[in-house]
Amino acid sequence: MTFDQPIDRKGSHSVKWDMMEKIYGIPADTGLAMWVADMEFRPPACVQQAVGKMAAHGVYGYFGDDTACLDAIRWWMRTRHGWDVDAGAIFATHGLVNGFGICLDAFTAPGDGIVLMTPVYHAFARVIKAAGRTVVECRLKTVAGRHEMDFAGWDSQMTGRERLLVLCSPHNPGGRVWTADELQGVAAFCQRHDLLLISDEVHHDLVFPGQRHLAMPVVAPQIIDRLIMMTATTKTFNIAGAHTGNVIIPDAVLRLRFASRMMALGISPNAFGMQMATAAYSPEGAEWVDALMVYLDENRRVFDVGVNAIPGLASMPLEATYLAWVDFSGTGMDRAEFTGRVEQTAGIATNHGHTFGAGGETCLRFNIGAPRAQIVEAVRRLQQAFGDLQ
Repeated sequence: MTFDQPIDRKGSHSVKWDMMEKIYGIPADTGLAMWVADMEFRPPACVQQAVGKMAAHGVYGYFGDDTACLDAIRWWMRTRHGWDVDAGAIFATHGLVNGFGICLDAFTAPGDGIVLMTPVYHAFARVIKAAGRTVVECRLKTVAGRHEMDFAGWDSQMTGRERLLVLCSPHNPGGRVWTADELQGVAAFCQRHDLLLISDEVHHDLVFPGQRHLAMPVVAPQIIDRLIMMTATTKTFNIAGAHTGNVIIPDAVLRLRFASRMMALGISPNAFGMQMATAAYSPEGAEWVDALMVYLDENRRVFDVGVNAIPGLASMPLEATYLAWVDFSGTGMDRAEFTGRVEQTAGIATNHGHTFGAGGETCLRFNIGAPRAQIVEAVRRLQQAFGDLQ
């Protein structure tokens, strides 16, 4: 396929396009939807064929015999990430937000502190609060225009009531690919404060040329007894609507606790999602992802060059993901003004930075996983909306 091909998603029950006017006041026929983290591309042909085969069969019963799916997951993790996974460690959940919620239920109690490195994916805080747990915000530093960890500062925040830390790797927003030293620092921090670690690595395949993602079990095997991994095909292959994720738990004791909560909650796999994941984790899927990242790399360049040319705006250099993090603090505008210019003047729907927690107040997140013409148009609109600064 060509990633340049525009696909009209309006009227397809797309939350990104069909809810834009209700939430932002931006009509879908004139606006640009750059908020929800799914892409404007069809998945690889192998995924489409798997869905077509199911549709042609015509019977959509309960899913069983997950051997092929588990084999595909294990092959992908071994060949793409150098990580050998035990089939018995893999649990299929209804997406990773669901998996995260089950983890909170299985491993923490109401009132426990859950540590987030903010700004970070907004769903974490939403689920933590809904579960009656306490969000503990450990703010990332911004050094030379990119996020860095601040273990010394975070050590002083710990009270002993914290039970679990969530690592977003690669990071969303901000697109950092954490180094081996940084990941070792996370492991040591969890050991010092007796924290379980959830490593959300859903973006681990969306890494730009010149960067290398390191899976936490590979770089820090010493914390296997306190580690819960979360991965999925959904972001990589643009099949988020399948609501299929993998919670991978190497430790047998933690695994039993998670399995018991899965059983108590009656969680079972989505047949379409399992078939799509099996097809995606294949040589054909790998070839597609490699081509995708080359395409997104140019989108990144076009977006950053255009946005950084606007006085007062700074797009954080992306190392991974298709989610650009733009800081508007240099404009001197308050949040209402710069957001209004982006939404009402430019007609672009984005994610508001303050929803990602402390450190995101002056930022907006833009989804650049779209045909290049849309990225060029977004840049043009932004330059026009902030034209009085130039």
